[in-house]
Amino acid sequence: MLPVEGSYCSKLQQLCVRELGSHRGHPTRSERCLEYSAPSVCEGPRSELRFCIDRFEWPNQEGAKPLTLVSWQEANQLCADAGKRLCGEEEWTLACEGPEMLPYVLGYERPVGACAIDLAYREPKRALLPHAACLRDPACSRELERLDQRRPSLGASSCKSPFGVIDMNGNVNEWVTATTARYPHRGALKGGWWGPVRNRCRPAVLRHREDHWGYEIGFRCCRNEDDPRVHLP
Repeated sequence: MLPVEGSYCSKLQQLCVRELGSHRGHPTRSERCLEYSAPSVCEGPRSELRFCIDRFEWPNQEGAKPLTLVSWQEANQLCADAGKRLCGEEEWTLACEGPEMLPYVLGYERPVGACAIDLAYREPKRALLPHAACLRDPACSRELERLDQRRPSLGASSCKSPFGVIDMNGNVNEWVTATTARYPHRGALKGGWWGPVRNRCRPAVLRHREDHWGYEIGFRCCRNEDDPRVHLP
């Protein structure tokens, strides 16, 4: 795990000065900005955060592809079983954007090529099962393989946040616990996935129920820094 400590801004102004294109009304695409003006401007209250976060997406193993087809409920339990917890929405955002409150992990320009983003969209042809059940079902496994464009978690990746966290923009959408968590919508999705979507640090998708899963949805875990089980590199 990696330590994260800093000041989180609750309301942020980030102005796009060069837009890739708008896809409003399309169910799989959203606005994408090629460049934001610098610096980002904090317009709301700040809070001090200190915690540890997994370097990689679950299973947090270098060389492994992140787990997908997992619901917020399952992700929450897997983190708990590992002696950790799902990251809070504010924690995840701070770990992604760093002290400068960057729109993307690498700065104010969209990290095309550095992160697993903007890959060609593949239309699903059937509904998929949760991860374990999908692997047991030949038809589901074939469809997952066809849709899948994840890349393995690599420490040498250039898609690295200011705190050293890998693949927070793109690769897979990541479950977090929403700041205003209320059942059945305690989960939020952060970071975007490999497709042509926003893939920024700040936005969160809040519309899904916590029992929702998807072929592009994974997670990573957090833990309080003073937890005696934390072993930092």
